[in-house]
Amino acid sequence: MIKKFSILAASLISVAVIGTAVAQESENPAVKARKAVMQLYAFNLGTLGGMAKGEVEYNAEAATRAANNLVAVTQIDQSAMWPAGSDNVSDPSTRALPAIWENFPDVSAKGQAMAEAAVAMQAAAGQDVEALKAAMGPLGGACSACHKAYRAPKN
Repeated sequence: MIKKFSILAASLISVAVIGTAVAQESENPAVKARKAVMQLYAFNLGTLGGMAKGEVEYNAEAATRAANNLVAVTQIDQSAMWPAGSDNVSDPSTRALPAIWENFPDVSAKGQAMAEAAVAMQAAAGQDVEALKAAMGPLGGACSACHKAYRAPKN
């Protein structure tokens, strides 16, 4: 029941976020799909980050669920979501820089680092808040490494 609620909550948040961006929504299904994946990352990272910052009371079950979700999302084969010509130059609804396609081995390595950090979080999340905090740094760093190099700033 809790898992169904988590999926429903993530879906509703994704719909709300996507709904607010309708004016600048891509027609490209690959761009839509990868934005949805990023929203799933953000939703679950928000749960963990809130606990790490003390904004939300630590809950081992909720932390474990969020970490499990992150690991599951990292396992999605995203290769079809990144076709050539789906960068921010070709599609203004995305912030994906053309450098992604010029440096795809580096992007893949950064994706692997994210997957490894998610697995480390999965091992730490249910232990206690201190273990969660320790795993947050590498996880956030993995996200930032890719975004700093390959995502355009917000307008």
